Amino acid sequence: MDIRVEVIREPSEELLDAFGRLLPQLSTTARPLDRAAVDRLVSCDANTVLVARSGGAIVGTLTLVLLPLPSGLRGRVEDVVVDDAARGQGIAGLLIEEALRLARRAGARTVDLTSRPDRAAANRLYERLGFQARESTVHRYTVD
Repeated sequence: MDIRVEVIREPSEELLDAFGRLLPQLSTTARPLDRAAVDRLVSCDANTVLVARSGGAIVGTLTLVLLPLPSGLRGRVEDVVVDDAARGQGIAGLLIEEALRLARRAGARTVDLTSRPDRAAANRLYERLGFQARESTVHRYTVD
């Protein structure tokens, strides 16, 4: 298995197609991305879009968000998704390890992520990688 993780620096049709395939595997309610949305995602200074490739094809993605806050630079790992056909090969772990390396290099004080409790395998992976569950309440306001 030859998996390569890379930072996406330019939007492309390949990335748009990959999100079209991968995003529905992550969320049944997420709207499909169009080219303008992929352009915004990749060009946003706070975002680092990582992809995992196997045999040249994109099989996973993760977005690292680095936020300069009054309390210091904070990182967030968002939208980790690995193609169903490629799961169980350590791809999510490789994506997260690269995100943590980049966050550390940027000087982030912490890196957070959220995961639903029913995603047991993902939660075990996050704990193996050193993430610790926090006692917290997440509040969400849905903007119409």
